Amino acid sequence: MQTPALTPTTPLAPVTDARNPGMPLDMQWVRSVQANTSAIERRAATLPGRRSVKTDFQAAWLLKAITCIDLTTLAGDDTDDRVRRLCAKARQPVRADILDALGMGQITVGAVCVYHDMIGAAVDALEGTGIPVAAVSTGFPAGLSPFHLRVREIEESVAIGAEEIDIVISRRHVLSGNWQALYDEMSTFRAACGEAHVKAILATGELGTLRNVARASLICMMAGADFIKTSTGKESVNATLPVSVAMVRAIRDYYQRTGYRVGYKPAGGISKAKDALTYLALMKDELGRPWLQPDLFRFGASSLLGDIERQLEHHVTGRYSARYRHALG
Repeated sequence: MQTPALTPTTPLAPVTDARNPGMPLDMQWVRSVQANTSAIERRAATLPGRRSVKTDFQAAWLLKAITCIDLTTLAGDDTDDRVRRLCAKARQPVRADILDALGMGQITVGAVCVYHDMIGAAVDALEGTGIPVAAVSTGFPAGLSPFHLRVREIEESVAIGAEEIDIVISRRHVLSGNWQALYDEMSTFRAACGEAHVKAILATGELGTLRNVARASLICMMAGADFIKTSTGKESVNATLPVSVAMVRAIRDYYQRTGYRVGYKPAGGISKAKDALTYLALMKDELGRPWLQPDLFRFGASSLLGDIERQLEHHVTGRYSARYRHALG
């Protein structure tokens, strides 16, 4: 009997909807991971043009993108009032008249992402909505505070209501090839999160090569990451399509071998509706429909929502409105 051909997302292990539990560090697998940079860059270059959608289809994809946004404020001058305004936008990200014209009911964003000190205000403002609060942690954005303080920060964020924790890895472990240290660090962070889901921020712009990105992605998944994320948004280079191709293919490889689905979060520099469409097309092409849902895909963004709402108004009215009419709070 002829063996059926494997599709890009056909798993070799039993599929489960359970949370990724991680696995023992497999250095043979890690060392086998390579990245053909020129091929990855060619693949990334095809995405913006080949997967264009228009008219009602574009509006539908943009509405989907909104539900996958981690609406974020990570500024030094954040206040409780600013966070409450952001949460109000998270609860109603698109004006009611635009949704009515599109025949849509109410939608919300995927989560609200804030610093530790702002968790309380966000939790209070989102009470009863089902929108989770995500907190950046572990000495964000550099990840260079003492290790025990980074672990304690996770525990305190979870204790006061954060349901998702965005941790930053120690870049030096990747740059020096100390994969055991990276695995141990990530495993400790995962344990400290408890029931809260953990997103591992790789700070890909500081990892040097796409091979490092792919190997770090795999290590974090082996250590139990629920999501892998490109950037803090504070690096000089943040989310890019080549990096994203390398990371989602690592997710696909992990899924094929273990049967566990891990999410993906590009962050930093994604501010245009057309960029959101490109990233959604990447997820659909490389991983399939399950990765078009907020439990497996998020944008780390702030200004992206305003541009999407502006494009939706243009779809409804045929006119572009001023940006100030689509404020975040």
